[in-house]
Amino acid sequence: MLTVMWVAPLAVALLLVPVTRREVLLGAWTGLALLEVVLAVVAWTSVGVGYAHEVAVPWIPAFGVGYHLGLDGISAPLVAMTTLVFLAVALYSLRHDPAGDGDTDERRTRGYVLLFLGLEAVSVGVFTALDLVLFFVFFDVSIVLMYFVIAGWGSGARARSALQFFLYTFVGSLVMLLGFLSLAVAVPQITFDIPTLAATNPLADRGVAGMLTLAAIGIGLAIKTPVWPLHTWLPPAHTDAPAGGSAVLAAVLLKMGTYGFVRIALPLLPGPWRGAALVAVVLGVVSVLSGALVALAQRDLKRLVAYTSVNHMGYVLLALGAAGYAAAGSEARVLAVTGATVQMVSHGLVTGALFLLAGTLRERGGTSVIGAWSGLAGPMPRFSWTFAVAAFASLGLPGLSGFVAEFSMLAGSLPAVPVATVLAALGLAITAGLFLRAVQSMLLGDRHLPAAAERPPIRSTGVFRRPVSPDLRVAETTAVGLLLAASLAIGIAPALVTTTIAPAATSVVDLVSR
Repeated sequence: MLTVMWVAPLAVALLLVPVTRREVLLGAWTGLALLEVVLAVVAWTSVGVGYAHEVAVPWIPAFGVGYHLGLDGISAPLVAMTTLVFLAVALYSLRHDPAGDGDTDERRTRGYVLLFLGLEAVSVGVFTALDLVLFFVFFDVSIVLMYFVIAGWGSGARARSALQFFLYTFVGSLVMLLGFLSLAVAVPQITFDIPTLAATNPLADRGVAGMLTLAAIGIGLAIKTPVWPLHTWLPPAHTDAPAGGSAVLAAVLLKMGTYGFVRIALPLLPGPWRGAALVAVVLGVVSVLSGALVALAQRDLKRLVAYTSVNHMGYVLLALGAAGYAAAGSEARVLAVTGATVQMVSHGLVTGALFLLAGTLRERGGTSVIGAWSGLAGPMPRFSWTFAVAAFASLGLPGLSGFVAEFSMLAGSLPAVPVATVLAALGLAITAGLFLRAVQSMLLGDRHLPAAAERPPIRSTGVFRRPVSPDLRVAETTAVGLLLAASLAIGIAPALVTTTIAPAATSVVDLVSR
């Protein structure tokens, strides 16, 4: 099933290569995205202890490389989140100009759809790969595809932003590959198989080699996460990417970094991770506070949401660092890893919705500058309600997924690093303030829309001609609504995800404790 999930988007992409009709392209993409969601849910239901739907066959046996896929409690929720985000982006694109750049060339629509189909394939591949080389291949291809999305369909300084994104993340992945090679050659018979390496703990008695290997892998994953101070590529990439690209970049591609820490760094390098736990905690806290403070100073909604991603991923690193403290007790450490995984899922859902909403503003009025919009509750009620819910979910309001994630991470980190946890909690107050200010500025007050939004297009309805409302269209409302409904479901019934995640988190903590 897992092979079908990542091959199916590529198969559909190949079938769509000769197609030029926009309706066929978008319809096929949406249908495939819906099928992927169904497959992800079905696969999730079979997950228990260990790996489900596992497939392992030799790929390059001479070098110890295999085609090894599997799904466990860590990866299953992330795969489901990934497929839901791609479905939301496909639905959001069901309009005349899916790229949002005003170009109606059907060949550009085809290129846009093919790139996103490829992105979904490699994203599912990353979260199911159980071989380091296979993980690296999917990881690197996602960088290339996102480069073309930003450079081809972005705005502003899109070429520069795309190049900066590519250089940062690609160089980081090459450094990460050196760490993978160090792990593979440390065993008597070279192998890149993740479960095998986790069972053998190859660098257990090699202090310096283990720390250097962790540093190499950690740098590559930290850039992708992104962790302060390696985050500078993120704001321009998000600001200049098209709405769908920003949503996938924030919701899915950033999680490849944090997921790599949970899947590779902690279980394969337990001793070095325990030795570097304080470094992870400090970098996590700095990312939390710096991301929130810089976001507070932003006047563009896309840049604001981009910097909150640094803030939210900082909590994940803090919790994973706390999991390296054996004195904290196994229950607290399991809670920290569980919360970190829930945060990956929650951030993907909520931030994906926020970037789609920011893209709506930019399409309607030509700008996502917060000060250019005011009093939207009147002319754009659907936008206002969905934006308010997304903002409250991002700041951690009880009843939404953000609260479940942040409560779990802070509660699990407190016994290990109480001072760092208290400092990180200050980020919650700053995040609440910046989102409440954005809600008040944009939704309330006197009505003010940019000139482009004040002059909506005219739609013909038989004899009459009437202006089209600038509010969310049905497809856009459905897209954002799906993501927020999932966030609400997790907030109301956390056991939907925590019962799946906890056994896998326990396995990770057991491996780190060796």
